[in-house]
Amino acid sequence: LRVRCVDQRMLKLQRAGRIGFVGSMLGQEAAMIGTATALEPRDWLWSGLREGGAALMRGLPLSEYVAQMYCNSNDTAKGRQMCNHFQHKGSHYPSWSSVIGTQILHGVGAAYAAKLKKLDEVHGLYFGDGATSSNSFHSGMNFAAVWKVPCVFVCIDNGWAISVPNSEQCAQHDFSRKALAYGMPAFEADGNDVLACYELMHALVVHARSGAGPALLVVKTYRMLGHSSSDDPTRYRDKAEVELWEKRDPIQRTVRFLEQRGVLRKGE
Repeated sequence: LRVRCVDQRMLKLQRAGRIGFVGSMLGQEAAMIGTATALEPRDWLWSGLREGGAALMRGLPLSEYVAQMYCNSNDTAKGRQMCNHFQHKGSHYPSWSSVIGTQILHGVGAAYAAKLKKLDEVHGLYFGDGATSSNSFHSGMNFAAVWKVPCVFVCIDNGWAISVPNSEQCAQHDFSRKALAYGMPAFEADGNDVLACYELMHALVVHARSGAGPALLVVKTYRMLGHSSSDDPTRYRDKAEVELWEKRDPIQRTVRFLEQRGVLRKGE
């Protein structure tokens, strides 16, 4: 809920011309928070576009988050990055690039270094479904499997690679099967179920930390808004599709679960 509130506020500021660029997390909060919570403080999170909320949850101060969005004098990147490109040393959250998939190779290399140094840490490598068509994905998967590095590949499958649907982006629509070619296990989670995301990610983090090697987790969710604040999704998406996913909203789903369990009272 905190992530959604921050996200909506950033969008309003962007529309008002106060900040330049936002990659909205709306609809993907469960996928992001559920998986990232399974990482220990000593672990690393290599981000794609929408994991800023995970950075907040893992220790990035809100003041630093906002300063980076404004790219002002308090921005820890000191103007070397465009807005929405976070980094936070304290929670092992490296700065990321808008070039698709490059963080995958960097993360695999860092995980391999951790193995050589015998460090007790796991690296979570986050990317979208479109990145599975990038060179870095295939190189990273291959090297990680051969070297048995302590990492978990987390593919956030939100149905769209910018304006290209899964059906046109890749002939293999089951992204988890891409792991088979590299000899690593793969799993799929309901990305709008925060507990399912946590449970599977936690198991794979334990697996990687034990020295058993990497795994691929495909988290199926939906990007409710455009690829970014510069994108108009109404030009390429069916309104009925969006309305279907609105009914699967991860926050409302969690609220209903907590009400059924008696943790929340209705209307709270």
